[in-house]
Amino acid sequence: MTFGSKQQRSADRERPVGRRGVLAASMALALSAWGGPALAQAQAGRKLRVTLNSVVHFDETTWARLVDKGPRPAAYIFTTTFCPNCPDAFEKLRTFVMDSHRPVELVVVLMDVDGPKALEHAHHYTGATRLYTFHGFEPAIRQSVDPKWPNVTPYMVLLGRDGSVQRSIGVPEPAMLKKWLP
Repeated sequence: MTFGSKQQRSADRERPVGRRGVLAASMALALSAWGGPALAQAQAGRKLRVTLNSVVHFDETTWARLVDKGPRPAAYIFTTTFCPNCPDAFEKLRTFVMDSHRPVELVVVLMDVDGPKALEHAHHYTGATRLYTFHGFEPAIRQSVDPKWPNVTPYMVLLGRDGSVQRSIGVPEPAMLKKWLP
C-alpha cells in the first residue's frame, strides 16, 4: 500500500510546517522535558509530589540492612491496605518533613500485599520516596523489625541522621519529630 508517489512524499517533507505545526511541536517538546514533574505537582504553591511506580521486596533481612546502611534521615511507615488511619498518619508525617525543608527518605511498607498489586494502593501515599511490600512470613518479618511490635498499624520508625531509632504507633508526638529532625 502506498500513500502518494515518491515525489509527493518528498514535497510534503519540504513544505513549511506552519504556525500550528511549530506550536504543536513546541508544546510536545516542553511537555516531554518537564511535563511529568509539572503534571505531578498539585496546585500552585504545593510541594512537588512523587508518584511511586515500583515496589521493592521487604523480607527478614531487609530491616537490618536498612538500619545499617540505609539513607538518613528516614521515616518508615508500616501499614496494611485496610488500615483506615494510615494514609492520614503518613500525610501528617509528610507535612512535617516538607515544612522542615530537609531531604528525608519517606518509605511506606505494605504488610499485606505483595509485588505490583501494592501499586494499586500507592495513591494513598503520594509523596513517599519508596514502596516496600512484605515478602515472606509476616510474623518473622515483623519480629526482625521490632520484637516488641504488637502488630498495630500505622507503625512508624524514624531513623535519625545520627543513627538514633525512634518508634511510634500512630503519628509520632511533635517532640519526637523535632528530636528526629531538629
